[in-house]
Amino acid sequence: MKTRSTDLTRLVLDVLKPHNPPLPEFATKLSSIRGVEGVNITLIEIDKDTETVKVTISGKLDFPRIRSAIEEVGGVVHSVDEVTAGSLR
Repeated sequence: MKTRSTDLTRLVLDVLKPHNPPLPEFATKLSSIRGVEGVNITLIEIDKDTETVKVTISGKLDFPRIRSAIEEVGGVVHSVDEVTAGSLR
């Protein structure tokens, strides 16, 4: 059985992003994606040009759409650290 991307209910992503957009704007952008019910972003590391962040997203998720939104702002998903799939209750 093939898992549909919308079967995903929680993702924890390790993301490298530029300083802009700032974290509140980045979180708002991700939260505006259809199906996303919540976004939590934790700053892990910061250097001269980039920020490493842990992004936790919950809802009825479309991972390709989320990855595209991250890439639109110049970010890169380094890894998918946690995945939950199934029905939201």
